[in-house]
Amino acid sequence: MHLFKTVVVCVAVVAICGCDRSQPKPPVATSPTPPATTNNPTPVELPESSNSIGMEFKLIPAGKFTMGSNDGSDRDKPAHQVTLTKPFKMGVHEVTQAQYEQVMKNNPSKFKGADHPVVMVSWTDAMEFCRRLSELPAEKAAGNVYRLPTEAEWEYACRAGTTTQFSFGDDESDLGDYAWYDDNSDGKTHPVGEKLPNAWGLYDMHGNVREWCQDRFGDYPSGSVTDPSGATSGSYRVSRGGSWYGTAGYCRSAIRGRDSPSYRYGNYGFRVCLSPSGK
Repeated sequence: MHLFKTVVVCVAVVAICGCDRSQPKPPVATSPTPPATTNNPTPVELPESSNSIGMEFKLIPAGKFTMGSNDGSDRDKPAHQVTLTKPFKMGVHEVTQAQYEQVMKNNPSKFKGADHPVVMVSWTDAMEFCRRLSELPAEKAAGNVYRLPTEAEWEYACRAGTTTQFSFGDDESDLGDYAWYDDNSDGKTHPVGEKLPNAWGLYDMHGNVREWCQDRFGDYPSGSVTDPSGATSGSYRVSRGGSWYGTAGYCRSAIRGRDSPSYRYGNYGFRVCLSPSGK
């Protein structure tokens, strides 16, 4: 890791790691409602399903949470209340290279490994993956339509009912149990699901790779919002979560990133989302 902290190597890895470190009510029967806010996360058994290529999903219930942080960077502010009125299915893991290759017929990743997250994919690539996955015969027959999560959905799922810096609390010394980041990654990605999940059963939300979201990047609203979908204009797209390359501060639940939708980096990947209705 010391190699990444020299000026020479930092210049060399810009192309790999990126320049930015930086509605109806939910069904009652199938989706248990976890506590809205807690600093002592308790695992919640949410309904789980899988698709035709083996991707696993958790059914995330609708709810309210405080998005952003007044203690973080200017991009994280202001903290504001968000209401999500619809449940949605969130990928348990980041999209792996095997899954990406099965759908896209190529693997652009720098760090090879079938069960490693795919990297060197742009926002545009991630969107095309969702489109092609939705068009697979088995998925089309099931009425499944895949997409990237909104930024609000991503943070809500990452927090898993908590209000702390991380989904496991505020103590950075515990981060290594939950995430691959610059202190323990050895400068590369690792197989998905090797670290502990958050309380809602989602893995690698705080590390391994940063994850593209569907939103355009923009300033947060100052008041409460319902089902936000990001800025209505702007050239950047949002990325979320920490990565093998990032420090602990860049792994917080509220951390935001932005980049051109055409850029590809060695620490950028994604996970997919699926609404139960297929919309």
